[in-house]
Amino acid sequence: QVQLMESGGGLVQAGGSLRLSCAASGSGVSFNVLEWYRQAPGKQRELVASMPSGGGTNYADSVKGRFTISRDNAKNTVTLQMNILKPEDTAVYYCYAIVRTSAGRLFQYWGQGTQVTVSS
Repeated sequence: QVQLMESGGGLVQAGGSLRLSCAASGSGVSFNVLEWYRQAPGKQRELVASMPSGGGTNYADSVKGRFTISRDNAKNTVTLQMNILKPEDTAVYYCYAIVRTSAGRLFQYWGQGTQVTVSS
């Protein structure tokens, strides 16, 4: 069974930093994609940062230059370093994964979410 365990959310003042981590676990699967999404109250869930296993990174325009995604393939963890946080970054942040089974099938999973609140 695949599990995504997020940690690191909390309350921080504007201009501060937080570091989110997602530990992915599952037997007999490989994690093709590990990404971070967020959903603010009354808004749609949006992609914040992604780091496909093939390399490269993608960021939402609103977080470029402030957020950094990193991945440890050996440990199946993905981290989101968030700097210069703004009140508009307040949201529930979700870890998202696409996994491939040994039979070649693809499945997607979401973590439970971690709250990030940035006060002004």
